[in-house]
Amino acid sequence: MFKNNTVKKLVVATLGAGLVTIPAAAAAPDTAFIFNTLLFLIGGFLVMWMAAGFAMLEAGLVRSKNVADICVKNIALYAVASIMWLLMGYNLMYADVTGYFGTFFSMWSPDDAAVLADGATIDPAGYAAGSDFFFQMVFVATTASIVSGTVAERVKLLPFLLFTIVLAGVIYPIQGSWEWGGGWLNAESYAAAFGAEFSYFAGSTLVHSTGGWAALTGAIILGPRLGRYVGGKVKPMPGSSMPLATLGTFILWVGWFGFNGASQLALGTISDAVSVSNIFVNTNMAAAGGAVAALLATKLVYGKVDLSMVLNGALAGLVSITAEPLTPLPLTATLIGAVGGVLVVFAVPFFDKLKIDDVVGAISVHLVCGIWGTLAVPITNGDTSFLAQLVGVVAIGAFVVVSSSIVWLALKHTVGIRLSGDEEERGSDLAELGMEAYPEFGKGSQKF
Repeated sequence: MFKNNTVKKLVVATLGAGLVTIPAAAAAPDTAFIFNTLLFLIGGFLVMWMAAGFAMLEAGLVRSKNVADICVKNIALYAVASIMWLLMGYNLMYADVTGYFGTFFSMWSPDDAAVLADGATIDPAGYAAGSDFFFQMVFVATTASIVSGTVAERVKLLPFLLFTIVLAGVIYPIQGSWEWGGGWLNAESYAAAFGAEFSYFAGSTLVHSTGGWAALTGAIILGPRLGRYVGGKVKPMPGSSMPLATLGTFILWVGWFGFNGASQLALGTISDAVSVSNIFVNTNMAAAGGAVAALLATKLVYGKVDLSMVLNGALAGLVSITAEPLTPLPLTATLIGAVGGVLVVFAVPFFDKLKIDDVVGAISVHLVCGIWGTLAVPITNGDTSFLAQLVGVVAIGAFVVVSSSIVWLALKHTVGIRLSGDEEERGSDLAELGMEAYPEFGKGSQKF
């Protein structure tokens, strides 16, 4: 990611009833360095907390016989993604990017020697190397979490983790290097060809759509759950706990303030502090708009409010605003989120009509709304163009679809990726783990 020079910017602060223009004077270099680092660390652990949100959301939306397995997947994928980010992902995304990728098979190591040796050499816009590594690491784990919910209830544990290794270590960092690593989407030649650089703030495409494309290919290659589509109709398969899914959604909502807010990448000036504050407001309003829009849409379309749709509506609003959470006014951010909430209500049954079985609706939330949010950037950011955004979306989508399909198919024809029919009927808890999330239900739990 790249930071703008904010030292000479002006910010407007409200004092009493009037507006006073205040110069955004920079703090002392060591103070700015500390605040920038702190922003990364706080944002990072908030995004890490989103892993708990994904786990609870998915545990609530899968059936009881699959809850323990989905919990194992979520904690294991976070650990696996973290290790792969250390071993090669970070440097593949950021180190010596030539246009299409960085350095393969290169392990990251901290390099703060100059800062530690001589505080006078501190870059006013700098931050600790470890804080940047940590912040970027939790993003790749988010991408892997998106895939988990879509392919739940029928994918095998170990093949799924093998896919996570490739996603976190190769697929995600390569496409991320195109923009955040200073690759071809961020080049002057791209701007000359399409009217602007690919404008991107926090993750609607590089994180959410990437996870959505990987999830889509997995769902197609795996096939639907047994009994999901019978006689041309969709058989409802209610989740184990809607309160748990609601808790997961609130956790994700909170974590998103770190996801978007810390993507400002600096907190060393008044200007940066104002920007982070505005990002928090817009992030919250987009989620609120998505939730309300989904609530009203389900009431109008189905005659009753659908809780799962309202939860996904809030997440859809968050995904939609993530591509540009800084430039919109709060009302505009609310409307951008609201469009995302409506899109989810119609996208979920659309994929069901195609017999693409997405257990938690992650494709509709993260892929569909990730695309919408990225294409919506020019609405409030005049330095971008629709064509530049569209080309970036298509290029990343094509790369992730092709690479993910190769990995899924390779796993399918080697180790196998799907539970057997008997194992799926018993549930992945017993089939994969030999235990149940809710053992007090006894044998009756297998009926859920």
